[in-house]
Amino acid sequence: MKTQQLRQNVSSILASADVKMNGPDPWDLQVHDDRFYGRVLRQGTLGLGESYMDGWWDCARIDEFAFRVLRADLYKRVQFGWKTKISMLLALLLNMQAKGKASRNAQRHYDIGNNLYQHMLDKRMVYSCGYWKEATSLDEAQEHKLDLVCRKIGLKPGQRVLDIGCGWGSFARFAAERYGAEVVGVTVSKRQLELGRELCKGLPVELRLQDYRDVQEQFDHVVSIGMAEHVGYRNYRTYMQTAARCLKDDGLFLLHTIGHAFSRTSADPFTNTYIFPNSLLPSLKQLGAAMEHVFVVEDLHNFGPDYDHTLMAWFRNFDQHWPELQAEYGDRFYRMWKYYLLSSAGSFRARNNQLWQLVLSKKGVLGGYKAVR
Repeated sequence: MKTQQLRQNVSSILASADVKMNGPDPWDLQVHDDRFYGRVLRQGTLGLGESYMDGWWDCARIDEFAFRVLRADLYKRVQFGWKTKISMLLALLLNMQAKGKASRNAQRHYDIGNNLYQHMLDKRMVYSCGYWKEATSLDEAQEHKLDLVCRKIGLKPGQRVLDIGCGWGSFARFAAERYGAEVVGVTVSKRQLELGRELCKGLPVELRLQDYRDVQEQFDHVVSIGMAEHVGYRNYRTYMQTAARCLKDDGLFLLHTIGHAFSRTSADPFTNTYIFPNSLLPSLKQLGAAMEHVFVVEDLHNFGPDYDHTLMAWFRNFDQHWPELQAEYGDRFYRMWKYYLLSSAGSFRARNNQLWQLVLSKKGVLGGYKAVR
């Protein structure tokens, strides 16, 4: 097919989202290489992201471009290349988040350098959605989120909490400092563990290099913040059963996760290839099925739009500190990371992705649970 016809096909698809090729608006695409048209038609979202990394197109506001494209449901017209189809098939046939694969998956994202995350995140290094209800900065939004979690589980001094997927120990440190809690955190990222242990020195916090499935103790409460996205649909039941096994009968489990409005068995091809290997956003249907006869849902809180604000703040930090990171990561990484952060912000702005906090109990809170906002 000739370039002119390919260009017309892409332009026609994007027109329904009010996006133009080489147009005047900041969300319009500025195409530098005509090979872009055929690539995006053949490979869909993977080709779109890879061609941006290769410098074939630019956009002044990638977040606004993604917002318009997703709000217009253009993903329903996406084509999948052979690489994507193979990945989707493997996700159906294999457990891509099995215990043996978990640490390798983590290494390809969380172990790429603490320096990057120290420059991008807030002062507590919270790599999950902030709570912006009364916050005016990223630091405030993350502290408010951590405090919200503590209040939702009714955390009291001296109580022991298990943090599944503890990252750099941000929740553990906050809960110990502000609430007098004792926290055990587990992660499969060696780089996170090294820095997390340093940050939590002197506190009643134990951070372990351990798969969540191997934890055997019981705790007053369990939290999991930004971890369920890495569990995988084949493991949701085990994830819930593990949390229940580790939770005392009168304790609460707070589950904080990005979610999809519909069930999937494989991730977006670009995200799966370059950002979060073998990740998968759960749906409420999938989580609900996994918790049957295990947990009672006491509260469900959706504040997905707050992730838009969080991601934009992360990008501003990343962009501002890029001169300090450039020599280590290189310009292609900059385009990849910029595309990841800004397109993700646009996805939450379009309400394509959600952010859920679920408060779960094993037998139901007698007299009812009082929701915290």
